[in-house]
Amino acid sequence: MSTSLIYTPVDEIPQIHQSLKQAFTAGKSRDIQWRKRQILQLWHLVEDNFDLLRKALYDDLGRAPDESDGTELNSLLLEIKQAYDNVGKWTQTEKAPWHYMWFAMSPATRIEPKGVVLLITPFNFPLYLILAPFAAVIAAGNACLLKPSEGAPACSSLLAELFPKYMDQEFFRVVNGAIPETTKLLELQWDHITHVLNTGNSTVAKIVCTAAAQNLTPVTLENAAVIDPGVSNLKVAAKRLMWGKLTNAGQICMSPDYAIVPEHFQDTFVEACKQAYYEMHPKDPRETGNMARIVNDRHAKRVKRLLDDTKGEVVLGGSIDMETKFCEATIVKNVKVDDILMSEEIFAPILPVVPVKDVDEAIKVINSLGNALVLHVFSSDSAFKKKVFDNTQSGLAIANETLLHIQTVGIPFGGVGQSGYGATTGKAAFDQFVHRRGTIDSPFWLDTMMLYTRYPPYTKRNKTMLDMFMHPKPPA
Repeated sequence: MSTSLIYTPVDEIPQIHQSLKQAFTAGKSRDIQWRKRQILQLWHLVEDNFDLLRKALYDDLGRAPDESDGTELNSLLLEIKQAYDNVGKWTQTEKAPWHYMWFAMSPATRIEPKGVVLLITPFNFPLYLILAPFAAVIAAGNACLLKPSEGAPACSSLLAELFPKYMDQEFFRVVNGAIPETTKLLELQWDHITHVLNTGNSTVAKIVCTAAAQNLTPVTLENAAVIDPGVSNLKVAAKRLMWGKLTNAGQICMSPDYAIVPEHFQDTFVEACKQAYYEMHPKDPRETGNMARIVNDRHAKRVKRLLDDTKGEVVLGGSIDMETKFCEATIVKNVKVDDILMSEEIFAPILPVVPVKDVDEAIKVINSLGNALVLHVFSSDSAFKKKVFDNTQSGLAIANETLLHIQTVGIPFGGVGQSGYGATTGKAAFDQFVHRRGTIDSPFWLDTMMLYTRYPPYTKRNKTMLDMFMHPKPPA
């Protein structure tokens, strides 16, 4: 279904930006109760319009409503609730550890908002990836401009319609558009930019980082990759892996991109993955509606190019209907590291299987492809998991699971190195939207006891006293 998305006039964007800066400067958002009211309004925005949001996700992605509930909308409500429940705790001033030299000065760290934040997000989870970090933005006390993806026009249009009804428009605005509008946004000075990428390659990331660097603005980015060298409970492992690969038609930044398996194990592994697929989809998903579609024609053409040009052996699926943008669940074995399927994030329900000699070669392959956003290891051997995790870098290290880590309360979600930096969920997201402001309050009476020794004229007695308190002893 096609939805007409009304773009924000480019010449209005600087005015919106300036009004947000003025609102933040006025100071209303420093009140914790105001933040809680706004977070609660965000909850109602989602809860009151649950069916409309489900329909928008279906219109944009062809995603089954039950899948949207489980992977996007319910997860979003959990993030909003976590922000509401913890905003008071997260914003408390943190006292420094006690030290005999400094305790009287009450050293502490104030948790303060950064200012005006820009959120730019992708099409693959067009509600969660913009509203989950937005909940943290509110909790942190910032003003915010949200730029949803033009690749998900139904969701972006609905957000623009709902925001004035629920959110404080002095502090929170939605801007819709494409390249001209985004370019104008990136020309402006922001106190923080979060750009959640879905493309996997670093081209767009470099554009955003370059624009942000011109204004010395912090940025947050994302990317993804995976390893699966083998596991004892193969049936469950294969089912979890295929679920992670096929959910949202593979259009998830943390979907397993590829599987690495021992050469002798490849055929066994492939057969287990095929059986897992048939268990989850006993009937053609084109008819049941249980698999999403590729988001638009441009991405469908890209996916077709990947399928046409791979030198691997297609053992399941392998075709895409360009009219409906339905891509079959596809497994490709005997994929080499230099294959086209390994050249970019696939963002489709296609699983390349890379055979290797052993775990050492698997580690070399992972490290040669840059830092993953998510590195999965399916194994029952603790030493095996430790070896892989200890000798690689990734945003997250996940054992024997896919996708659920984004919903896990208490751990950060974000990349490292080429897969980006910063985090998008929970307390870790809140932390990136606040400034940690150091503070001390030194009583005047300290000068009568010891601090007078710092002043000239310098004497031997004062130097001895100063060294007694301030010259540290050897650590060992």
